[in-house]
Amino acid sequence: MKTVARRPVFQYHEPMEVQLTFDQEAKLTRMATEQGRAAETLVQEAVERFLNYDEWFSREVDKGLAAADRGEFVEHDDIRKMIDRRYPA
Repeated sequence: MKTVARRPVFQYHEPMEVQLTFDQEAKLTRMATEQGRAAETLVQEAVERFLNYDEWFSREVDKGLAAADRGEFVEHDDIRKMIDRRYPA
């Protein structure tokens, strides 16, 4: 059985500081102004979305690896048919 190495967990005990590029900060400021919201709130929401997505993606990868370990594969011809149905020529 294959196992996936997990990244080490780091715990922060102080507020985290993130350095943004000039362009990122300008976009963030513009978005916050347009939405009438605090830039910090937008950043916190973006980080939360990223973390939720990353957790979901990791679970899906684990499911796929477990299926592969059980010998559950999709045949090449079946993949081709799925692609052709989704993206007709």
